[in-house]
Amino acid sequence: MQQPVVSYIALGSNLHQPLEQIKAALLAIDQLPLSYLLAYSSFYQSAPMGPQDQPSFVNAVCKVHTHLEPLELLDRLQAIEKQQGRVRHEHWGARTIDLDIVLYDHTIMQTERLTLPHYGAKQRDFVLLPLAEISPELTFPDGEHIDKALQQCEHYQLEKITIKD
Repeated sequence: MQQPVVSYIALGSNLHQPLEQIKAALLAIDQLPLSYLLAYSSFYQSAPMGPQDQPSFVNAVCKVHTHLEPLELLDRLQAIEKQQGRVRHEHWGARTIDLDIVLYDHTIMQTERLTLPHYGAKQRDFVLLPLAEISPELTFPDGEHIDKALQQCEHYQLEKITIKD
């Protein structure tokens, strides 16, 4: 069995009650085999990264302790996306749920299906800010501290969402 590692997963949604989609995905991630949901960030609203004729996104990041291999984790996350009605029509288009592995321990890999760390993670405040919230001392595999990455990333009109009980 794979030694346990910490992985960070970015969550995003802008269709069919995005807040509820994120909550449902977090519950599904918590049910993954050989894995344990350690923490998740606040929820944030952001402007769309791609085409602007779509609703704003709700974003979050979660921290998972897992024994799953990177591609096996990816397969499980894509199964959650499919279960929640994700259809891939347009690159950076609207979606019910998007689950991306941002970091998998300090693994660096590039395959046809998966690039680790996620190729765009350090350019997006809607990934970095929630990531810094749950792991403020995080250092990327290249040695860059999350604070430095946050100073240099693009901004997508990020706003923390206040959830009423």
